Amino acid sequence: MKKNLISVIILALLIVNIGLTAVMLFSVTSTNKATADMVMRISGAMDMELSSVDGTAFKPAVAIENVVPYDIADTMTIRLKQGEDGKDHYIMVAITFSMDKEHDDYKEYGDSLGERESLIKSEIISVVGQYTLEEAQADEDGLKQAILERIQNMFGSDFIYKVDFRDVKYSG
Repeated sequence: MKKNLISVIILALLIVNIGLTAVMLFSVTSTNKATADMVMRISGAMDMELSSVDGTAFKPAVAIENVVPYDIADTMTIRLKQGEDGKDHYIMVAITFSMDKEHDDYKEYGDSLGERESLIKSEIISVVGQYTLEEAQADEDGLKQAILERIQNMFGSDFIYKVDFRDVKYSG
């Protein structure tokens, strides 16, 4: 008699266990769907951040086999704007441009960039000269971006897509 009673109790507990497992399965599944929706919304928001202000997507990175570097041969010494200390400060910088050889404008300008090097240097001097020593040291990436924008405006094209400093020295 005791064995039958224990078997009935075990059967009842198994049924309760199956019922609770089913409830837990449905509650976890709905929570999982909500989590998946949230992840999708966050992914969508991140994709929106990868587009520019006008809604067009930023150009993806150029494949390494399509990158052509152009080194401005001379290290340039440029006078910086006077800061609060009133002293003259200088930056010595060697610059490299990264160009996309698959870009349509590369065929027109890329091979003859050396012929325009004095114009390019003039633009770089103009941009860098607007920075104080503190500003240039604190935001080199901003300085590179400002140079890039000026050079892209000069050519009316974005076949030059990156500016790098090979060597930077500050004095003053």
